[in-house]
Amino acid sequence: MIVGLPKEIMDNEYRVALTPGGVESLVHAGHEVLVEQGAGVGSGFSDDEYAGAGARIVNTMAEAYAADLVTKVKEPQPSEFDLLRPGMILFTYLHLAAAEPLTQVLLDQQVTAIGYETVQRDDGSLPLLTPMSEIAGRMAVQIGAHLLEQTQGGRGVLLGGVPGVRQGMIAIVGGGAVGTNAAQVALGLGARVTVIDLNLDRLRYLEHVLRGNLSTVASNRRNVSEAVRRAEVLIGAVLIPGARAPRLVTEEMIASMAPGSVVIDISVDQGGCIETIHMTTHSQPTYTVHDVIHYGVPNVPGAVPRTSTYALSNATLPYVLALANRGFEAAVQADQALARGVNTAFGEITHPAVAEAFDREHIPIEHILT
Repeated sequence: MIVGLPKEIMDNEYRVALTPGGVESLVHAGHEVLVEQGAGVGSGFSDDEYAGAGARIVNTMAEAYAADLVTKVKEPQPSEFDLLRPGMILFTYLHLAAAEPLTQVLLDQQVTAIGYETVQRDDGSLPLLTPMSEIAGRMAVQIGAHLLEQTQGGRGVLLGGVPGVRQGMIAIVGGGAVGTNAAQVALGLGARVTVIDLNLDRLRYLEHVLRGNLSTVASNRRNVSEAVRRAEVLIGAVLIPGARAPRLVTEEMIASMAPGSVVIDISVDQGGCIETIHMTTHSQPTYTVHDVIHYGVPNVPGAVPRTSTYALSNATLPYVLALANRGFEAAVQADQALARGVNTAFGEITHPAVAEAFDREHIPIEHILT
C-alpha cells in the first residue's frame, strides 16, 4: 500500500503523524511512504531522516494525498478539501460531531475516514486519544498558571500559594484522561483542586490515586455552579466519544467568576462544554468574556510537538500497519476497536454519535462490509 504523510497546516500545528521510525516500520513491511517536504521539521525530524528510513520525499501536499492511506494529525482544513477523493483511507483526528462541513465533504467524496478519537476498545478505553489527552491535561494547568499572571491580564494568583497565603483554586469538569492529568499537575503545584464528574466510581478512583488538596464532587447543576464560582482556573475536560460535548457550564456561571480568572476548554474541538467558549488559535489563543480570560485552542499538544509526535506515533503505528498490511476491510473486520473508529465510508455515516449530531442516518460499518 502507498501511505501518505502530509504536512499539517493548522495554525501553529507542528506535530506530524509518523516518526522516521514509524516510516521505517512501514517500509520494512513492504509499503511505500510518501512524505511531504518539511512535514516533520516542526517536530525535529528532517527530510533526510525520513529519506534514510526509506520514505520518498514529495514536493507538494497533493502528492502526499495521492496515497491509498493518508495519515495525519488534525482534521483536513478547508484548503485540503479538494484533495479528498473516493476510495482513499483517511486516518487522523476528525472530531466530526462539531464539523458538519467536513463531514459533508467526506460523504460527498466517499472517503473512508477513521478518527483516532473514536477508536475504542471493548473496555471503553480510547488508545489513540489518550496520549494527547494526557498531554493536553498537563499543559492546561501550566497554561492556566501563566494566564493568571497579572502581565497576561490575569488575577495575579500563584496557584501553589506561599506560607501564609492560600493556594489558588482549580475546578476541573470531567475526570477522564484530561481531567486526571490536569489534577495531577495542579496538585503537584500545590493548588486546591476540585474534580467534577458524573461517574462516582471514577471519583472514588481519583480519591485513591491522587494526593494533595483534592475534592471530588458529583456533577449536577448546583455543584458545577459553586465550583465554577470559586475557581481561579476552570478546565473543561468532558468527553463523550465521537459526540458533541454537552454544555455543562453556562454563561451565567462564568459571569460569577472573579475578574481575571481563566477558562480553558480542552473539549472545544468537540464543540466545548462551556457556553462561552469558541475556538481560538495558538497565534491568538485568548479572548475575554465577563472579565474572564478564555483559552480555546483545539490543538493544545501541538505546542510541544516533539513529545506529542512520539506519543501519538507510538499509539497509532500498530493500526496504520494493520490497515496497510491487511487493507481496510480485513483490518476492521479483525479489530473491533478499529471498526468503531470508522466515521464515514462509502458515502455513509458509520459512527452513531456523528449521525446523531446532524440528525442523519447511521449505517454500521459491519452492515456496509457485509
